[in-house]
Amino acid sequence: MNRILLIDDDLGLSELLGQLLELEGFQLTLAYDGKQGLEQALATDYDLILLDVMLPKLNGFEVLRALRQHKQTPVLMLTARGDEIDRVVGLEIGADDYLPKPFNDRELIARIRAIIRRSNLTTQEIHATPAQEFGDLRLDPSRQEAYCNDQLIILTGTEFTLLHTLALHAGELMNKEELNEKVLGKKLMPFDRSLDMHLSNLRKKLPERSDGRPRVKTIRGKGYIWLP
Repeated sequence: MNRILLIDDDLGLSELLGQLLELEGFQLTLAYDGKQGLEQALATDYDLILLDVMLPKLNGFEVLRALRQHKQTPVLMLTARGDEIDRVVGLEIGADDYLPKPFNDRELIARIRAIIRRSNLTTQEIHATPAQEFGDLRLDPSRQEAYCNDQLIILTGTEFTLLHTLALHAGELMNKEELNEKVLGKKLMPFDRSLDMHLSNLRKKLPERSDGRPRVKTIRGKGYIWLP
């Protein structure tokens, strides 16, 4: 049973989501302010955290910043509809995805399952996928860890999946629609910048190559190429 932490000060919404998620087979823990939510997120290992932006004591961004200093637990941000800046900031800090309020119940469940599915490898997949070398990078899918010249690079689960997917298709043009579905588990929608933000974060975290060449080339309007 997958464990989910919901951090939201809306008591009515939390109760409704609790009923929905338990019916879907998830084990839910509730926190009603940012401070309590952060303490629980750090003390317990969850498969996913649902994190509201507007929270008392600590807002959602403060919770996410503090969490990312210690853990890479997948985070789905709950944002106000139409508030683009909240979504961009959340993704920059390290959120895996966002969902604007009010949202459809089925859309929420689909997003949750997609994030958990890509962050949790099955035992069979773990044993079938040994560590792989890509130039000066070594990627270990069993641990979802990336190393550059034997130095660990701290990545979120989404960032690792994006890096691994690009590296496996080195030299190939991967269009944004295909990459979005492979990495984020959803169709690319107009004005959705999630993939761009994850790639931007990944570029910042990856050390420069010794030859000075970029690791990822952007083909405007088409997609991306991982340069071997």
